[in-house]
Amino acid sequence: MTTLDGRVVIITGAGRGLGRAHALLAGGLGARVVVNDLGADLRGEGADTSPAAEVAALIRARGGEAVLSGHDVSDWAQAGELIELALDTYGRLDALVNNAGILRDRTLAALSEAEWDAVVRVHLKGHAAPTHHALAYWRRRAKGGEVADASVVHTTSIAGFAGNVGQANYAAAKLGVLALSRCVSLEGGRYGVRSNAVSPGARTRITAGIDGDAAPAEGDAVPAGGEPVPAEGFDAAAPENVSPLICWLASVGCPADGQVFHCSGSEVAVVSMPRVTSRVRAEGRWTVEALAAELPGHLLTPPGIDHYAGPVSLP
Repeated sequence: MTTLDGRVVIITGAGRGLGRAHALLAGGLGARVVVNDLGADLRGEGADTSPAAEVAALIRARGGEAVLSGHDVSDWAQAGELIELALDTYGRLDALVNNAGILRDRTLAALSEAEWDAVVRVHLKGHAAPTHHALAYWRRRAKGGEVADASVVHTTSIAGFAGNVGQANYAAAKLGVLALSRCVSLEGGRYGVRSNAVSPGARTRITAGIDGDAAPAEGDAVPAGGEPVPAEGFDAAAPENVSPLICWLASVGCPADGQVFHCSGSEVAVVSMPRVTSRVRAEGRWTVEALAAELPGHLLTPPGIDHYAGPVSLP
């Protein structure tokens, strides 16, 4: 059995969508939750911590423990303050769920430098900065003779696996998250730290392309190609479908480490990192002509998003 009871868990981007669902489930399972959300809009602009404050208040109203954080996780110093908040409030840190993200969708030919930088900053640096400070804390514990049972959960995307039109910045950052997660697994293992990445298939502001503060009500259609909320029955696009996997990965004694998952509806897929599918060899150095004759028969068909998405269609 795994458990979150008494575990101190930081969840970034926890004011809305997936992060909100993760925080509420973690709190309900007994975790002491640091509900982090700067409260920016979908483009990463502005700040409003009231959604995160509502999540923290709801966890407490249900008998759990939670504290609000409005730190900007893409700022190295503020990410450190986030980790210190958990330590000052609860005396320890057991799991970090990196979830915060924004969008600046545009084809690469039309993409501005600012639009590239903003998305990579939030998605990739916003994962790396809090993880850096969390690892430093767990390393200090290990040097003091206390090996942690700790977990870092990163949020990637099928856009990172397969690419997507208009999302070069987002897809590149999400693929970078896979490499980051693998490095954290390799480096953190000596301190008792596991690291895994999850690609969620669910209805959020990002997948629906909307920028409202509230989630759509049951029966409402989601604009811009998002999945509608069914009036009854199983909601395959609900963010809550992903949260059990996140909480399992954050639990005591979870055996998963260095893994990549895609979770959509009622399905969880274990996804491989890139691996060799075939090899060709020459006597010495290849020539361009020899490669042109040999390699075409070994080329792979690039996977599309539908290859991963299952019942939920993501941008």
